[in-house]
This record gives sequence, structure tokens and C-alpha cells, in this order.
Amino acid sequence: MLAVVTTRRRFLSRGLAGLGVVGSLRSRSGLVWGQTASTVPSIGSMIDRAIRFLRPRQDAKGGWSTQREPGITALVVTALLRSGQVPPGDSMVTRAFKYLEDFIGAKGGLSEAPHANYSTSIALAAFQQANVNGRYDRVIKAGQDFLKSMQWDESEGKTRDDAFYGGAGYGGGNSRPDLSNTAFFMEALRDTGLPADDPNLQKALVFVSRCQNLKSEFNDQAWAGKINDGGFIYTAAQGGSSMAGKEANGGLRSYASMTYAGLKSMIYAGLSREDPRVKAALTYITRHYSLEENPGLGQQGLYYYYHTFAKTMSVLETPTITDAAGVSHDWRAELVAALAKRQQADGSWVNPADRFMEGDPNLVTAYALLALAYTRLQTKRS
Repeated sequence: MLAVVTTRRRFLSRGLAGLGVVGSLRSRSGLVWGQTASTVPSIGSMIDRAIRFLRPRQDAKGGWSTQREPGITALVVTALLRSGQVPPGDSMVTRAFKYLEDFIGAKGGLSEAPHANYSTSIALAAFQQANVNGRYDRVIKAGQDFLKSMQWDESEGKTRDDAFYGGAGYGGGNSRPDLSNTAFFMEALRDTGLPADDPNLQKALVFVSRCQNLKSEFNDQAWAGKINDGGFIYTAAQGGSSMAGKEANGGLRSYASMTYAGLKSMIYAGLSREDPRVKAALTYITRHYSLEENPGLGQQGLYYYYHTFAKTMSVLETPTITDAAGVSHDWRAELVAALAKRQQADGSWVNPADRFMEGDPNLVTAYALLALAYTRLQTKRS
């Protein structure tokens, strides 16, 4: 069961004007939900082909791309379970869980994994999805405690004045906090039952706010006002950095995948529509709406973007988004169409722009499956 977001109705009831929500599902872009069946494969058939691709690629250890790290297996099994076509008792799933459980250490979580924070955050989603009759209650609770212990805060000698504060990194040898890992951290805690006002989530919000290109009381970094477009960068730590690079004035360029991750994280932390940080993020995404690229990075990180975009839009619970040109988009239909035309003949997805490991079809197919799941998942929150 998904966590209850106490501010959910308040967020939605005050409107999503920044997204241009309208009552009709008709899109002036020409793509209408439910009217593309003759040209776009059904979601079910796309998912079925992807599952048939992934099943024989599970290796002898029980995972996928195990030469890299268990986080990829955690993403794959989460995607399989959320697809609605693979039950927890499927042998493919049980083998994957056995592989993941081998990384659980005395500290809780996948503490024996090379990237312990990252792997634990994603694995918690998988364990939660398969938590029938409380089977994984102890594993989930231990994982939550492990993640909290690894967050940068007072226990590591960091105060709120430090740009590391509240953030989460990969863990292991690379613990510098970044927005991607912090977003996975927050999602793991929220979707396994912690409330928005949980102290660790509120600490994470401090870090998330510092990753936004928005000069305000919430971001005291030197670069915050140089671009000031409401989008997000990769990390505020160590002077800040963006995968999209810098402007000549030293401003750090925003990009879409991190902006959706930042917006989702702010909602998970209970911010309302009226919060200036939320308003600024919504403005950025309406100005940079696209499903042909990851705005700011082009084709790089495209499938991570699809997955994060879909999750964020499902949390917002809005059927349409109006871009800066006034065009209303049915994001579900357009995302399905974007994924359909990119699915390979063997059922996989892969990104020719191989950055962020998106040349790995196991990882990218998991991202695509998750994105498809969110197009039809009705997130029930109060």
C-alpha cells in the first residue's frame, strides 16, 4: 500500500493552473488518449514484449547486469512487479529477491552493495511491491533505518548551513549527495509508509531546495540566482554541479530529468501548490515540455527522464499539461507513443546516447516498463 500524503488533497484542491489542467482529454497536439489504438501498440502488448525480453536475460546469480551492481536488478524486479503482468510468486521474481537479499548486511538495507544507498532505495520499492502478508516488513523497516543513518545530517557533523545537509549519495565510495539519489531516498521512505512530515524527509527537503535554480530563502548558494528559471541541477554540494554544464556567468544549467525529480520530492515532503518552489518548478516544466528529448540534455538520460517524468505526473494526478505555447498535451498518450516508437524488435529499449549507463538494455527496459506502469497507475492518496 502506498504511503498517505497528508497534504495531497490540499495540493490538488488549490489547482494546478501552472500545468494548464483542463477538463477535456483532447490535446491540440493531435494525440488523444484512447484514439491511437490503430497506430500505437497497447500498453499490455508493449509490456508483454519487454517481459519476454528480460526473462531469459536473468543470469545465474538471479539478477540482471550483475557485473555492475544490484541496483539494476532492483529496478528490473520493481518494474516487472508494477507491470501488473508478473506476480510476486513468479520464479523470476523469487530468484531476483534471493540475489538482492544476499546484499543485506548487519546495518540493514543492502549495506553490502557497492552503492549501498542507491541499491537500498530502489530495493525497498521492490520489497514493498512484493510485501504480501507482511513478508518483508522487517526487511523494509531495516532498510528505512539504514537509509536514515546514511543521510547527511548532524550525525555526520553537518548542520543546515552545509550544502551536504539532508542529501543522500550513492553510498560506498561515492557518498557525495546528489538530487537523483536523494529523490530515490525520499520516494523509498514515502512509498514504504513514512509521512511527509517525517524529520528525515524534511531534512532532505533542505537539500532538494538547494538544488533548485531559484534565489530564495531556501537556496543560499552563490549560483542560485544566476539562471533563476525554477529548474533543478544535479547537486548543490561542493559548490554545485549540473550534468547540463554552466553558463558563462557561472550559472548552473537546469535540466528536465532533475526538475521532475525535484518537483516530485517537494510534493513528497508535503509542499503545497502555493509554495514558491513548487510554482517555479511547474513554470519550468511547462516551458520545457517534450517527450522527444530530455530537455537540457537532449538524448542523454532519456529513459531515466521518461521514468521520472511519468512518476511525477502520476503523483500530480493530472491528465494534461499545457506548454508555453498554449498547447494542451495528454501526457499519458504521448508518453506511450514515444515509448512505442522506440521499442526494439526484441522488446527491449536502449539509448544510443550511452551516458548514465543507458546503453544497457536491461536498465533502460526497466525504466521504460516503470514509465508505462505509471501511465495507468492511479495513485491513491488522501
